[in-house]
Amino acid sequence: MQAGTRVADLASAIGIRTEEASLVADLKAGSEEAFAQLIAQYHQPIYSLVVRSLNDPSDAPDITQEVFIKVFRSVRSFNGDASLRTWLYRIALHEASNQRRWWSRHKRQEVTIDVPAETEESGETFSLASTLADQGDSPFDHASQNETRIKVEAALRQLPEVFRTVVVLREIEGFSYEEIAEILDTNLGTIKSRLTRGRSALRTLLVAQESTAGSSQITSLGLLPMNQRNMESAQ
Repeated sequence: MQAGTRVADLASAIGIRTEEASLVADLKAGSEEAFAQLIAQYHQPIYSLVVRSLNDPSDAPDITQEVFIKVFRSVRSFNGDASLRTWLYRIALHEASNQRRWWSRHKRQEVTIDVPAETEESGETFSLASTLADQGDSPFDHASQNETRIKVEAALRQLPEVFRTVVVLREIEGFSYEEIAEILDTNLGTIKSRLTRGRSALRTLLVAQESTAGSSQITSLGLLPMNQRNMESAQ
């Protein structure tokens, strides 16, 4: 049974490589149909990666477009040392990194006193949640998952870039350790270390969010500890 499964997996892998090689050949030949197929297949995954990699998610559509422009211009230099998917993600992360550097130098200086400082991390600035939701869920499930997703997205943006990138690639995009090391051109031990530290930092941020939210809710509902309420009543 296991031998049959391995043979099936191998056949599937060979089929994928053959299909990818055909797509790459058509892309290098300048086929508009092949490029449209590439966009249809990878636009949403690339957008998902980019939107989670930027300081300002509203820049994601432009950066995603720029990624595919770069792919179109440089596909003839693709030599097949990595998979097409790995190569695309490498370009996407490079463009997102360039945008982050620009943002740190320029865009933060444009923020005025009329814009809340928390806007960048609030749920309202993140518009991707609706496109990732499972439409088969009930309205209650959808709202609950959306709230959780917003909290995770906000926490992710607080992680240092080196940790955020590895966490997104592994936990959200599903890349293997080896693929992440290839995308980031970093050794496997460093990837595993960054992932461990990134997971820990993300967990700490989420716990802190829950603690803050819980304290705010208790205060707003007047649910003070009994001894504190007695003291206030005596006053």
